[in-house]
Amino acid sequence: MSNIKRRHFLQFSASTLATLGLSQLDIMQQGERMSQVLAQSTPRKLALLVGINEYSDPIPALKGCVNDVLLQKELLIYRFGFKPEDIRILTDKQATRQGILTAFEEHLIKQAKPGDVVVFHYSGHGSQVEDRDRDSPDGLNSTFVPIDSEYSVLGGPVQDIMGHTLFLLMYALKTDNVTVVLDSCHSGGGTRGNLRVRSRDGGPKFQPSQAELDYQRQWLGKLGLSEQKFLELRRKGVAKGVVIASAKREQLAADVCFDDFYAGAFTYLLTQYLWQQSGNEPVNRAIVNVARNTKVLAGVKGNYQDPDLETNFSKENTNAPIYFSRFSALPAEAVVTQVNKDQVKLWLGGIDSQSLEAFKKDMILTVLDPNGGERGLVKLGARQGLIADGKLLTTARAEIPIQPGTLLQERIRSIPSDLTLKIGLDKSLDNNTAQQVTQALRSINRIEPKPLGTVEVQYIFGRMTDAKHQQLQKQRVANLPTVGSFGLFLPSQDQIVPASFGNSKETVSEAVKRLQPKLKSLLAARIVKQMLGNTNTSKIAVTASMNIAGNNELLGETFTIRGVKKATQQTKKPAPVKAINYSDSGVAKLPIGTAITFQVQNNESSPLYVSILVIDAQGEMTVIFPNDWSASEDAALVQAKQKQVIPQADDAFKLTIGEPLGISEALIIASTTPLRTSLKALQKIAQSRGLENRRAPVAVPDEVLDITSSLLYDLDAGTRGGINVEGIALPDGVRGIDTKKLAGMAIAFEVVPTTSS
Repeated sequence: MSNIKRRHFLQFSASTLATLGLSQLDIMQQGERMSQVLAQSTPRKLALLVGINEYSDPIPALKGCVNDVLLQKELLIYRFGFKPEDIRILTDKQATRQGILTAFEEHLIKQAKPGDVVVFHYSGHGSQVEDRDRDSPDGLNSTFVPIDSEYSVLGGPVQDIMGHTLFLLMYALKTDNVTVVLDSCHSGGGTRGNLRVRSRDGGPKFQPSQAELDYQRQWLGKLGLSEQKFLELRRKGVAKGVVIASAKREQLAADVCFDDFYAGAFTYLLTQYLWQQSGNEPVNRAIVNVARNTKVLAGVKGNYQDPDLETNFSKENTNAPIYFSRFSALPAEAVVTQVNKDQVKLWLGGIDSQSLEAFKKDMILTVLDPNGGERGLVKLGARQGLIADGKLLTTARAEIPIQPGTLLQERIRSIPSDLTLKIGLDKSLDNNTAQQVTQALRSINRIEPKPLGTVEVQYIFGRMTDAKHQQLQKQRVANLPTVGSFGLFLPSQDQIVPASFGNSKETVSEAVKRLQPKLKSLLAARIVKQMLGNTNTSKIAVTASMNIAGNNELLGETFTIRGVKKATQQTKKPAPVKAINYSDSGVAKLPIGTAITFQVQNNESSPLYVSILVIDAQGEMTVIFPNDWSASEDAALVQAKQKQVIPQADDAFKLTIGEPLGISEALIIASTTPLRTSLKALQKIAQSRGLENRRAPVAVPDEVLDITSSLLYDLDAGTRGGINVEGIALPDGVRGIDTKKLAGMAIAFEVVPTTSS
């Protein structure tokens, strides 16, 4: 919205947090302290949630906006204590211009009293119209587009709701505790690869309707505001409370496919983040942390959007929590919404977006009591989107019945043993070429070609066209391939997979054959990074860090949040890093040649078996630890309450940053059971390369999928060996990963040229 001045309230960036010594643990502890000092009053909580998918031509339809409304609804009810009858929902045909305005007036303005809490959420298309007052230099005011906002591509009046109108509606509320969430944009439209953009054409050729201008004048009269005073107030900022925009003014808000459903990238990440919190934190800090998660998603999907925040706090609300609502709850992946004897309905709002495929039939959730104790287990049945059936397996405390609102945490995820890599086909390919690609990809084991816009895909196979080349040049994408060459894009097609393109004379068949090793590496990386990563849910107490060799300055730190809570000792605060630059998302930029070390602290009372894998920007994997290929399985052991430094001072090798340039990730896997099969496979590889009597990392470009499969086998064997006594049975065809037996954590870093500042 153009009346929102972009003041960059995200001043506490992730890099600043690191510099100040504020880790995830600090944020968690500060949130818990805040919950103790917030007012104990229980104001009424009102919400109006609007989501529009079913636009009609010429306005492109969307797919995830109604799901956004459901995400917010369940979050507000089960995490923030909103009553269902106080939440008004408008979707699709209900969300006309008049319907939205009337609902805002009747449900929010007329009912909200001083001190009450108000939330307005809008998911749908955004646009822009001419602003005669020119609040912004471009002379445009942002709008959101109701279902009945017809328009002509030639321009003219449109039935949009202007930012100016929203300002007046917010100003009319009798409470200052107002939160507006806008998951829309106005900087582009149509589709981007496998994503949809939430924007309808707009600009100076479009004007607000006369009805819209008349409506604003009516409200000026009701509020006793002159045109001049209205202008002055708008230019100071938002009317009151908080406005959260899903993307900056120049960025795109994306409709994203997550496994088998669509949602707004920002809304999903916001709600999933809040399901994982155990207490309150200021809204500006919460949005900073969500922004970090949008960067992570951007690395997977390719859609870069940074949430923006504008506030107009009253004095007592300076450190207000998000939604101006105090809560003290357990972090959770799911909540019970219906109960019928031992059958339950679940809402899975707390699942990490990249692990959804492991939350299908036969995975196990732990039922929690109000204090976080375990009172039973639920086995997942059918799941559609975030709604699932479940069966109660055991009840440790039968005197307390399971009821709606009961929280559940991940216990055992079930990873398909034949997990595939889904490759979308670029729509610019002609039919003959698309058929050749489909046939060639289907001949590769565990690679699935898919048409765009139907299901989630991990990558897109396409040709580098003139238009794409120019677009990527504008975005300053490095090392662009030649026009006419075939290769892989990320799902937004705004980024390419490094080193995946050939020469412009290469045929489709040659390109797919060349990409086979790359596809195998990308599949293995997907399994390790996205299926095994359980930093939020693991119960193992372990911490890992990446440091500058020699001076031990901290580059990155990760730990299991639920494991740390039970640890007897806390992680130390990071030392300030002076010599290393950071990206906006807090990722260390490491020049080629930088010497590093890893440290793994086992806070458990028993030993842990540890592996450290580094996956570079091209998807290639190197095993950093274990690295003593002449030893037994104890080579991977970190003793109880001990710290392992890699490499050790007497090791004959050093770890130095090398090419390729781009984002790499270190994956730290800690297990309570031995990793025998994968260790034997690694020892065999090391022997084939003459490393059997040395300590050294080993690259596994050709054997990467075999190593990944061996690792999954070990973790599954450890899981099955420990759950029989609990009466849990996992079927064949899946690999069980137990949060009590595995911790999978990641530290990202960016490799930059030596001369980079």
